[in-house]
Amino acid sequence: MLRLLSFVFLCATAVQAQQYDLVLHHGHVIDPKNNIDGERDVAIHAGKIAAIESSIPASAAKHNVDVAGLYVTPGLVDIHVHVFTGLRHDAWGNGDLSVPADVMATPNGVTTMADAGSSGWRDFPEFRRRVIDNTKTRLFAFINIVGAGMANSDDVAEQNEHDMDLDALSKTIEQNRDVIVGIKTAHWQQPNFISVQKAVAAGNRSHLPVMVDFGWFDNKSYETMIATILRPGDISTHVFRMPAPLLTPEGKPAPYMLDARRRGIKFDVGHGGGSFNFALAEPMVKGGFFPDSISTDLHVDSATGVMINLPNVMNKILALGVPFSEVIRESTTNPATEIGHPELGQIAVGSVADIAVLRVDHGHFGYADLAGGKVDGTERIVPEMTVRAGKVVFDLNARTAVPWQQGHLKYAVR
Repeated sequence: MLRLLSFVFLCATAVQAQQYDLVLHHGHVIDPKNNIDGERDVAIHAGKIAAIESSIPASAAKHNVDVAGLYVTPGLVDIHVHVFTGLRHDAWGNGDLSVPADVMATPNGVTTMADAGSSGWRDFPEFRRRVIDNTKTRLFAFINIVGAGMANSDDVAEQNEHDMDLDALSKTIEQNRDVIVGIKTAHWQQPNFISVQKAVAAGNRSHLPVMVDFGWFDNKSYETMIATILRPGDISTHVFRMPAPLLTPEGKPAPYMLDARRRGIKFDVGHGGGSFNFALAEPMVKGGFFPDSISTDLHVDSATGVMINLPNVMNKILALGVPFSEVIRESTTNPATEIGHPELGQIAVGSVADIAVLRVDHGHFGYADLAGGKVDGTERIVPEMTVRAGKVVFDLNARTAVPWQQGHLKYAVR
């Protein structure tokens, strides 16, 4: 009896000692927001970061995962995706261009996405019911200034200024404050700034940022928009899209771009299927003008083209010479802040345990732009594990599993 009581006591003591659900051991933590850049153990409990220490005993956790040699970063934040069927056709009339969020987020270290204007006030309730509320990835949205959203990429719907109903838009925003993070205007073809001006007016009403896909450069001035219409915190996406006039004749970043950055305008990559060219990106980066945020403009065409996924876009920026820690900042802390959620994009005690575990391979790698151009790099970021709200949802090399001979697995026989 004494032995039994001692055994029960020891078991109870062991359980009490397991104060964490999961500990990631020996990883190199990079958290730009909190200036952490070094080897740490990260403990998780009840879906939140519980401790960040130089060493945490394995006995303190129910599950321990060795991530030595890997980088532990905040979960990646992609603020330009299209995951709703409001984006229905490509330029040739081919079917739905939207992509299921979880399919492109979970295996790529992405824990947060923001849909960039696929829906407007008319179809946002459907978007929320069918997609946002049923997606494991944290999903926010920029709502389109046009009520019909991106009905097709011939952009007919987005040319309808009469569907830019600020009252209806404001009502929808107020009803969905928890998920709407901004207003999107895109593909405006007219020789004026009506869609941008109305988006900014809506942003002023609702105290939200505007994301602008400038669209056409041949009939209005990008510089005028950047210098006189956009407000601090507003986002110009597709920043490296040709033929944006970003450079001086000497190939340096244009002074108006530097002025805009000082005023607080944000510049987002938004790679997409036609909006990223090294002819702009390389001289801008070499001139010290890094993007504020790295995003994909995810849709079927971009995911099956040279964009591929967010880590691949990060690799392109890395290959251009942006330091690795800054690439992480531009893929986590910065975009989270741009969408008004600075509590995300960090690894801090008490914050939600959204984590990307990344491997950096060294070798010779090639990266392509949308014009068939190429840059060579010596590093490649590869997602190894994704933790969403404390749960491991992707594990490339089965670090959380045990050899099957040691397990007690039950298989369903049918």
